[in-house]
Amino acid sequence: MTGTRTRVSVWAALAVLLATTVGCLLLGSVDIPAADVWRALTGGELPRESWRVIVCETRVPATLTAMLAGASLAVAGLLMQTTFDNPLAGPSILGISTGASLGVAVVMLAAGTIVPVVTRDLVLVGALIGALAVMGLLLAMSSLVRSATMLLIVGILIGYLASSAIALLNFFSSRDGVHSYVIWGLGNFGGVRMADIPLFAGANITLILASLLCIKPLNALLLGQQYAESAGVNVRLWRNAALLISGALTAAVTAWCGPVGFIGLVVPHIARLALHTSNHRSLLPVTAVFGAAVGVMCQLLSVAPGQYGVIPVNAITPVIGVPVIIYIIVCRRSIFYFR
Repeated sequence: MTGTRTRVSVWAALAVLLATTVGCLLLGSVDIPAADVWRALTGGELPRESWRVIVCETRVPATLTAMLAGASLAVAGLLMQTTFDNPLAGPSILGISTGASLGVAVVMLAAGTIVPVVTRDLVLVGALIGALAVMGLLLAMSSLVRSATMLLIVGILIGYLASSAIALLNFFSSRDGVHSYVIWGLGNFGGVRMADIPLFAGANITLILASLLCIKPLNALLLGQQYAESAGVNVRLWRNAALLISGALTAAVTAWCGPVGFIGLVVPHIARLALHTSNHRSLLPVTAVFGAAVGVMCQLLSVAPGQYGVIPVNAITPVIGVPVIIYIIVCRRSIFYFR
């Protein structure tokens, strides 16, 4: 029964992923016929050569980015929810995405007054340094703090400190700098260039594959820390491994796409509800597929207005995420994985 449910869930997610991917390639600010989109993808002749640039250099990388970012955030959220035994844990809860935001704030708001032109690469480097700094601090604290709950609280406190620093930078910065930073903070899957896709994809796919190594320890943790320790699981080692993988996934996505919310929090619950199991052997890969589908769906909704512009991703994710969280809270007694 579980195997059948898994297959049905995966095929349903793949169908949604395929439909939304086609929609992302067809829709945009420029109206391009479907036949010409296909010709652009296959190298055929086009009435306008600019259409090939739009399809291959804008729509394809944005769609791939949404797919990879959605899968990465969903896997990161699942690792955190199991590791911290908290159904409301997500990639942003440990302050890693806030650390990346602080790094970008330093580049855009502080360095922007010194450097004549703040390039996209500088923003990327700032985000990665900020995220990795917070992740390193958390890993150092994990050697001092035994309790997963206390480590979660430490992460929240670090996030508050980073938010305070960002607020100060905003207060003392120019109007243009604040505006640029706010736009970055709204989230965008269209900021990854086609030339960056191999690096972005390689980093995220490698980390997702690395998360598969955590399946057995995570399943043991479902029965409690004491059971996991009695079964021979080095809880601290695997907690740090899950923290490192989920943090790196969050850092990679945030650096390229901005702090995208709700996907990592909501998608693991959607996968659990679809599978009716918390067994990570099937849950983790299905969560990645569901995350990719949700990510591309958000990208499709963001470009759907067409000539009216692109809607920020963080204006869409709460519309999808909030109803799911409310349903889980209201129906928690009838949902099996709360027991």
